[in-house]
Amino acid sequence: MPTVLERLNAGLQHVMEIDERVYLLGEDILDPYGGAFKVTRGLSTRFPERVLTTPISEAAITGIANGLAMRGLHPVVEIMFGDFVTLIADQLINHASKFRWMYNDQVRVPLVVRTPMGGRRGYGPTHSQSLEKLFMGVPGLRVLAPNSLSDPAALLESAILQEEGPILFVEHKLLYTCPVLEIGKADLIDLQFEKVSDQYPAFIVRIAGVPQAHLTIAAYGYNFELARAAALKLAYEYEIFSEIVLFSQLSPFEITPLLESVNRTRHLLMVEEGTQTLGWGAEIAARTAEVVSNFKCARAAALDLPIANSKTLEDMILPSAEKIIQMALELVK
Repeated sequence: MPTVLERLNAGLQHVMEIDERVYLLGEDILDPYGGAFKVTRGLSTRFPERVLTTPISEAAITGIANGLAMRGLHPVVEIMFGDFVTLIADQLINHASKFRWMYNDQVRVPLVVRTPMGGRRGYGPTHSQSLEKLFMGVPGLRVLAPNSLSDPAALLESAILQEEGPILFVEHKLLYTCPVLEIGKADLIDLQFEKVSDQYPAFIVRIAGVPQAHLTIAAYGYNFELARAAALKLAYEYEIFSEIVLFSQLSPFEITPLLESVNRTRHLLMVEEGTQTLGWGAEIAARTAEVVSNFKCARAAALDLPIANSKTLEDMILPSAEKIIQMALELVK
């Protein structure tokens, strides 16, 4: 069973094979090193003229990629650690996402910025953050996050080959080693999946054979692994049954499947690894409250603290399956 990392690598290889407009730019992405997390391994050997190693300047890399995209190419930028997206904010927020409107719809910027986010590897305060919320809500910029249920290669390929505008593609570090799940196989026993979006796959995940769920869990990326573990334990040990609404497109997002689920369960728990204050979960809750009445909600997120190197402190700061379970028990009394 392939891992998420292997599928992302395969997706990059496939688009570079079928479309000569695709260029890959980043720091230390040439073989034999193949990038800090090895997503680009083998690509510079196969496509030496279109895989470009760069100086250590995230702003310059993204600025160059903006120009390549405006000239009709499809550049893919790798930012070595997601924490460094702060250095490309001007290029993404003030340039790539605005050019279509600034130039009267005469240009497009089909740029993809890939970057590993998240903690749980002891990398400390400046290499462990989940900063995607800083870019959500920017007009003209889409934020995507692969997961282990919908094929990461397909999601990445569609992002690279689209013609509309810039995309921030958020890859959680721990997700890289997760196997891509196959619906109907033994690793998904007792779970049912319903695909509720075709363009950027969203799923509703349920315990098989349960007529009525008590709780809706909203999640994305690696948080699905935590939510899935929590949902199974809640079902088998506490007889609390959940529906997990799993998003791949974080901004802008289609909230209708979530609203339908909350209308059924009347309890909503958001799970994210970014800090809780003013986060994705808060927006989900606000959007839901505008439409659905008489429901209870809670947020499982990182504490509003820098992420520590110490595993004990890092575990305390970040959400976990155990924390999701405890919050669910409090929510569904």
